[in-house]
Amino acid sequence: MVKFGRNQQFTKVNIKKLPNDKAAVYKINNKAGDNLYTGIAGRGRIIGRLLEHKDIKKEVIPGGTRIQIAQVKTKEIAEKVEKLIIKREQPKFNEQNK
Repeated sequence: MVKFGRNQQFTKVNIKKLPNDKAAVYKINNKAGDNLYTGIAGRGRIIGRLLEHKDIKKEVIPGGTRIQIAQVKTKEIAEKVEKLIIKREQPKFNEQNK
């Protein structure tokens, strides 16, 4: 399994500081640390994807206050990791892959 970075506040400032040079798996958590949503982003897309979860109404994750990311070599690896996490943790806002 991949190693996720530290749990940090889900703010635009923090999102813009994230590394964007590799594919990534990300988790959006609530204050209690519960995983609300797990997603992936291709190389160069992590910042854009997370900003979509902050700004685009249909993409917003209610109660999401913290984020964690894990960079991986390829988007295919990210997809496999995402499926495993969704199956194991059953995030509330991941409708597919449950």
